[in-house]
Amino acid sequence: MDLYILIAILGIITGFLSGLLGIGGGIIMAPLLLYLPPMFGFAPLTMQTVAGLTIVQGLVACISGGLTHRKFQFQSGHLVGWMGITLFIASFIGGISSRITANELLLMIFAVMAFAASILILLPTGKEEEYPDISQFTFSRFRAVSISGAMGFLGGLVGQGGSFILIPLMTSYMKVPTRIAIGSNLAIVFLATFAAFLGKAITFQIEWTLALPIVLTVIPGAYIGAHISRKLPVGDLRVILAVCIAIAALRVGFSVFGY
Repeated sequence: MDLYILIAILGIITGFLSGLLGIGGGIIMAPLLLYLPPMFGFAPLTMQTVAGLTIVQGLVACISGGLTHRKFQFQSGHLVGWMGITLFIASFIGGISSRITANELLLMIFAVMAFAASILILLPTGKEEEYPDISQFTFSRFRAVSISGAMGFLGGLVGQGGSFILIPLMTSYMKVPTRIAIGSNLAIVFLATFAAFLGKAITFQIEWTLALPIVLTVIPGAYIGAHISRKLPVGDLRVILAVCIAIAALRVGFSVFGY
């Protein structure tokens, strides 16, 4: 198998999950890029290359999946504005502060929080509309800022996006309907992802020849995932999201021990 074909397949998979669940997908894409190429006889990709490709995947997924969910009217512009700007600022502050923190301890805390989020998403939230009316949706601005600020700062400290934790916190703490949380999340993390993309692009950390198959496959993958997300029952979406969050938590936990 050609390396470009393998990367394209991974782009379809992660793009699909991004559109389906409203997550960036980078936490899943990174280990796949690190471990799968050697299994197929290719030279291992460097961590710098993987990080560059992962941020491309996340950015394209945010755009494609976010626009599709917006078309379905499951995206709140006010929620995106309050949480997105806060997340961007907090991530920037966390990134600056990371040089004075013990990274291993923070990663373990982050992993524990992710495991808690995977359980949180499965807890009953009361009767929930399958297709909520976005025009009737309201939320607490204080809770929106506190959640995105805390997760943005911690994510900036440990170098993880954390978008997969935002959705359970939105549905449980903020009482945001699941479909609106999924539909808004990709747009919320767009600013932070775009900033990271610019940083890697201007410092030549992206291998564009390998990034091309990701761009070409993530776009349709996220589009298809978003369409299927619209048709799946909310309960099924929450279970799938819980499994993906638990896998992400394991990945972060393993990284503490150098795996």
